[in-house]
Amino acid sequence: MNPDALRGHMDALLLSVLERGPLHGYAIIEALQERSGGVLNVPTGTVYPALRRLERIGHLDSEWATVGGRKRRTYRLTESGRKQLEGERSAWREFAGVIGSVLRADVRPSSSG
Repeated sequence: MNPDALRGHMDALLLSVLERGPLHGYAIIEALQERSGGVLNVPTGTVYPALRRLERIGHLDSEWATVGGRKRRTYRLTESGRKQLEGERSAWREFAGVIGSVLRADVRPSSSG
């Protein structure tokens, strides 16, 4: 998938993955890959800065936890993050509907005039 296609949607993807429960960074990357059927292979250099930004604005909380014998930063969705995710989903449905109607091959131009 073209990495530019993800631009502007990373927050929604991260919030959505964390909706199911807290995860550490690498588990978030794995969840994105799994939920996309292996299509999304998002680099850590994209994910970690986005997680820190989402935490700074209050959509995520984090804490250090020991996972598999290693200390990892685990992220979880806040109430603000849940509200943001609902807004992102609504905006996505609207966007996808508009783009879908433009790209549909069966639409015929209206005659004006």
